[in-house]
Amino acid sequence: MRDKTQTNSAAAGDGLIRAGAIVFFVGAAATLVTVAPLFLGARPFPTYMFGLSMLMGVGFLIAGAGVLRSIAAQRRQARGGTGSATPSR
Repeated sequence: MRDKTQTNSAAAGDGLIRAGAIVFFVGAAATLVTVAPLFLGARPFPTYMFGLSMLMGVGFLIAGAGVLRSIAAQRRQARGGTGSATPSR
């Protein structure tokens, strides 16, 4: 029996994973911008710019929470919590 989930449907946790990826890449860009003057011999950025680099870790945690939420939803579905995964006899 085929799974009835649509290929374009959003599962539990997908939004958190996408948001975490965006926050992570913003933090990665901030890290590159912050570290570049150190290699180029220019004047370093203010201290708050180094704080923006922490967005990488925050994004990683958000995406991790989305993965855990997705795992929990799949476990509930496998146990029959939603009733859609078990065939009727």
